[in-house]
Amino acid sequence: MWDYQHAQIAEIYDLANPRAQDTDFYLSLAGPRPCSVLDLGCGTGTLCCALAERGHQVTGVDPAAAMLAVARSKPRAEQVEWVESSAQTYTAQRRFDLIVMTGHAFQILLTDGDALAVLETVRGHLKESGRVAFETRNPCVDWVGEWAARVRRLPGAQLRETLEITGQDGEFISFRTSYRFPHGTLTTSSTLRFPSREHVEALIARSGLVVRDVFGHWDAGPFEAARSREIIFIAQIAG
Repeated sequence: MWDYQHAQIAEIYDLANPRAQDTDFYLSLAGPRPCSVLDLGCGTGTLCCALAERGHQVTGVDPAAAMLAVARSKPRAEQVEWVESSAQTYTAQRRFDLIVMTGHAFQILLTDGDALAVLETVRGHLKESGRVAFETRNPCVDWVGEWAARVRRLPGAQLRETLEITGQDGEFISFRTSYRFPHGTLTTSSTLRFPSREHVEALIARSGLVVRDVFGHWDAGPFEAARSREIIFIAQIAG
């Protein structure tokens, strides 16, 4: 997984991952009327603060103190409850109308046990009429081919990002990301899991949730196994 505990990695996260269509998609799920939202793996809090700006009651949970430090510095951050915790172990007395996991956070869960623990956290904190939404990348896409030796210059900074694939084993892709500054280089290693739609749906069912929608695009277009880059799940409590 990413080394987001490193302060410099946290500080440049938003440069490498600027706000995009996924944020607007999750904002649309919350809707115009105020509701309670739990963001598991909230990172630097971009979505949390945007939700708070729209009047929602928001809790952002992340295991990395460095990421939460960046989140707390943003406009509207004072309206968000920030909690340092893993999604697997988070507990609260309240339940939420909407629970989200964004930024492909589901893919850092490398075992079925961890994925089920997170989904059980969701099940235990979701209102009976609430919804959970998260996404994972479509494993049918040639991600290794796309990411191999990727180099890009990040906007607004003298900073170059280089991605190198270091391993591929079934559902798992490992890679090394380097950030080259004018006066040095910062490197971090990561592994992501790329489960199939069917496998994720089976895990959702085991956790006591039921899938309501599966989208393949951020415009809420249908999932197409041969074409979609994303697999976006919307689920509710079974029954």
